[in-house]
Order: sequence, then structure tokens, then C-alpha cells
Amino acid sequence: MSDVPGLTRREGLGLSLALGLGAMAPAALAAKKAAEPPVIALTKPGYPLGEGPIWSARHNSVFFVDILGKELHRYDLTRKDVMQSFGMPDIIGWVIEREKGGFVVGVKNDVYFLDLEPFKLTKVLTIEADKPGNRLNDAKCDAKGRLWTGTMDLAFKDRTASLYRIDPDLSVHVVDTGYVCTNGPAFSKDGTRMYHNETHDGIVYVYDIAADGSASNRRVFTKFPDGVGLPDGCTVDADDGLWVSHYGGGRVGRYHPDGSLDFEVMFPAKNTTSLSFFGPNLDRLVVTSAAQQVIGDLGAAGTIFEVPKPLLRGHKGLPTAMFAG
Repeated sequence: MSDVPGLTRREGLGLSLALGLGAMAPAALAAKKAAEPPVIALTKPGYPLGEGPIWSARHNSVFFVDILGKELHRYDLTRKDVMQSFGMPDIIGWVIEREKGGFVVGVKNDVYFLDLEPFKLTKVLTIEADKPGNRLNDAKCDAKGRLWTGTMDLAFKDRTASLYRIDPDLSVHVVDTGYVCTNGPAFSKDGTRMYHNETHDGIVYVYDIAADGSASNRRVFTKFPDGVGLPDGCTVDADDGLWVSHYGGGRVGRYHPDGSLDFEVMFPAKNTTSLSFFGPNLDRLVVTSAAQQVIGDLGAAGTIFEVPKPLLRGHKGLPTAMFAG
């Protein structure tokens, strides 16, 4: 999501959105909420811009970034009381695991290979070196090991950002242009569709993906109505449903492949940012959030959450795709 003070879209929408409770009558809403188990806080609140969680079976851990904190964090399932943190040289947009071991991270406009033991960063390429007002923002790999990432305008205003594909040979390909804030690549179960968000406009797009990685036929998958926030990070489950975090809406929504809303899970933090299934059976869901743009008491803002299994309605995730480069 944007990391500037105040969202410019819809004249400060992010600061004025409620938790997106819609038109449900108070009594019905109270009964519904009372019947649902609350989401679980895995961490303390206060991460300025928690983002981009991934599940690493290799490390039995969830990794996520704090963009504004310039840190990569590890939540180890075997040591739940211990959070490891790794400082980065600049704002870190995302982390992806590599098939060969280690990770690849997007830091400002640079892409690095990362080893944790011992800690070592190796810069391998730069994207949009000629656009200092942009930065890398969110990334995912497809099942063939290609890395898809996009940029965003730091001012959350100008259409200077683009969507890219980085192949295993480290060649960089422009997929689409004219974005303000790219977000949330995610892939259908069969790999033939890619979901991608223009957060600024509240739109989730879907592309057709060919075997060679070329993208075509961009169309609107869904457009968020006023009052439910903006589309941020997303993931696809094993039943081919798309889960999208609603920044400013205090929720995540699951969508059918036809773009219709299936159901939502509500959170006590308004700025939910991204999500990932995790655990040995991929039957748990972690959701990141941001404390930025919260005025006064933070409450639960900036907490890393887990969604209780009953609220997942039996859905599980797909194996984490790794970068083949």
C-alpha cells in the first residue's frame, strides 16, 4: 500500500473509512460478530507498514516485511515467542524464497539475493533507476519460477508505475504500464490467470498468462465500491478463490473466480495489507496490517494476525512458488 501520509484517492478515503460494516442492522451485526471467533494476534501492534507475508516450509516460518521500518521479519512456528528481524539498507517492498536457497528481496528500486546465515545481500539488478519517485511494491512468483513485481509512485498520485516480470535468467520484461500503485500479484490454480491490483483506483484486474509468461487480455475482475477500502495484497486458495486484503476497510474478502464476493473476515485493524496461507498443511491464514495513517491510539493497528480456522470455511492454500533464478 501507499507509504505517504494520507491517501490522496477520493480525498483521503483511507483516513475516513470505517470498518466497512455496510448497511447491516446493528442487532444483526452484533449477533453475527458474537457467533464468530475473533482473529488472533500473533504479534504486538505497531508495525508501520507490515506487508508481503510468505510461508517457507524450508524454514517452518512465516516471513514478512515492514516496509517503513526497513526490516524483514521471521515468525518461526517452532519458537512462537521469538521474532527475528533483519535490517535492510532501505525500504523493503517484498521477500520471495529462492529454489536454490536463500531469498530475493526488493529494496527501494533494487533487487538483491539474500542469505540469512550468515547475513549477506548481493545486488543483482535495478528497476526504474530513472524514476527516483517510484519504488518496488509487492511481488509473487508463478509456478514456473518467474517473479512478477510492480512499482508505485511514492506520492500515490502519478501514473508512473509499471508491472514487470523477472525471468530466472534475471532478464526484466515490462508487462504493463500506467499504474499509480501496483499491488498483489496472485495466480490461479492452473497458472493461466494472474490477478493484479491498481490500488489507487480500487480495481482488481485479471490477465491471461501464456506458457511463455506473456500476459494479455487485461480486464476488470472486480472494482471495490466506496466504503470497503482499497485492494492491497492477495492470494489464491486451493479451491481457486481469490483472497484480497482491503486497505482502509478492516477486512479480507474471498472472491469466486467469476469476480463475485463469497464472504469476508473482519479485523480490529483498519489497514489490512496482505495475507498468505501457512503451516505444514497450508490450513492457516496470516494477515498483515499497518499502523501508518492511524491517528491517536493505535489499538490493534500494525498487528500481524491469524484467521481462526472456522472463519476459513475449510479453504486451504497452494504451495509457495519460489524464484527459479
